Amino acid sequence: MVSYIVTAVLLAAVIAGCFMGIRAAAGTIAAHKQERDANRQAIIESSMAAESAEVESAVAQLLDEMESQTETETETEYTPEDALAEMVADSIGSMTLEQKVAGLFFVTPEQITGVAQAVQAGEGTKEALAKYPVGGLIYFAQNIQSEEQLREMLTNTVSYSAFPLFLGVDEEGGSVARVAKALKLDNVGDMADIGASGDPQAAYGAMQTIGTYLGSYGFNVDFAPVADVLTNPENTVIGKRAFSSDAQTAASMVSSAVQGLQETGISACMKHFPGHGDTAEDSHEGMAETARTKEQMQETEFLPFQAGIEAGCDMIMIGHITAPELTGGSNIPASLSEEIVTGILRNELGYNGIVITDAMSMSAITEYYESDVAAIMALKAGADMVLMPEDFEQAYEGVLKAVQDGTISEERVNDSLARIYTVKLRSAVE
Repeated sequence: MVSYIVTAVLLAAVIAGCFMGIRAAAGTIAAHKQERDANRQAIIESSMAAESAEVESAVAQLLDEMESQTETETETEYTPEDALAEMVADSIGSMTLEQKVAGLFFVTPEQITGVAQAVQAGEGTKEALAKYPVGGLIYFAQNIQSEEQLREMLTNTVSYSAFPLFLGVDEEGGSVARVAKALKLDNVGDMADIGASGDPQAAYGAMQTIGTYLGSYGFNVDFAPVADVLTNPENTVIGKRAFSSDAQTAASMVSSAVQGLQETGISACMKHFPGHGDTAEDSHEGMAETARTKEQMQETEFLPFQAGIEAGCDMIMIGHITAPELTGGSNIPASLSEEIVTGILRNELGYNGIVITDAMSMSAITEYYESDVAAIMALKAGADMVLMPEDFEQAYEGVLKAVQDGTISEERVNDSLARIYTVKLRSAVE
């Protein structure tokens, strides 16, 4: 009996020990599992932190690349200048050769319509512009009867043209004021009086006045200001049309005048390069010559033109004066001289705007050259537009033939049209 009890006690102890051992072992296993899970979580968190750092690094790099790309796109974004260049190229590219050549001429409405006095624009104007889509039309006092008539004529003329048109007039103020005199508007007065005031703001204001009323009627080009320096007191053709006999005074006045006029939306046309202020003769009546040297002209005559160029003048008129000291002794008119137009005005003074001749119907041209010959010479010299040839059809046909046979390259014509259309289309992107 005792042995059974002892055996039972020992067995219970063994069972209890086993139970306690199992519990201890289970605790140990649980502890190990807890430690293992903790280590696993730490590894996961460490891994996630590393991955997060990598992600953050990748995101930062991507943002840097996007910013860099944005900056590059900003630097190469499509600008108004790009839009204008594209519009100009498209316009020229759509033109026939005949239309391109016509676009180099700036004529009176009578020259394309055949009427004696143009005071309205109807079917005749429409047909004429379809046949000869000229680049510009210039109007004189005989074309102006009333404000309503003038406005209607110019509006209709524009509507009949398949291409943008320059509509110009000589409106200098003082003795040359076609519109102000015809319509009895207040005249801003002679430029000599404005120059004598010594106040460039007066020149600015005068041209603002002129530009405002010209724009209200539909004009977009004014053949002004006169940039000649009156170095010869006996010169009557220029006289009080010039601002001054002092080059610096004239330069400051011309610069302000150009700014004042063009801020109204009217293109300025400085005249008469290389300088008509020293001549005694009138190129309307025959040859007019200056004996001044290039050095003298650089110190005097060229200064107002340079000032106007720096002010952004859209157009410069080349005079018909002869300047042997600039042309190696030749009596060729400046308007037909490559040495003067391209060599001096373009290359030395850096002008890349529109160059237009003075009226080719003036005696300084007609006494010595046929209309077609003079037009071809002017374009080959570097002019972009031919103003009022004596015989427009002869001049037009002559230039067209010259381009067709290679005497004048079509590329040369396109260069001139690019300058012309850059001004004509500029307002579309401003």
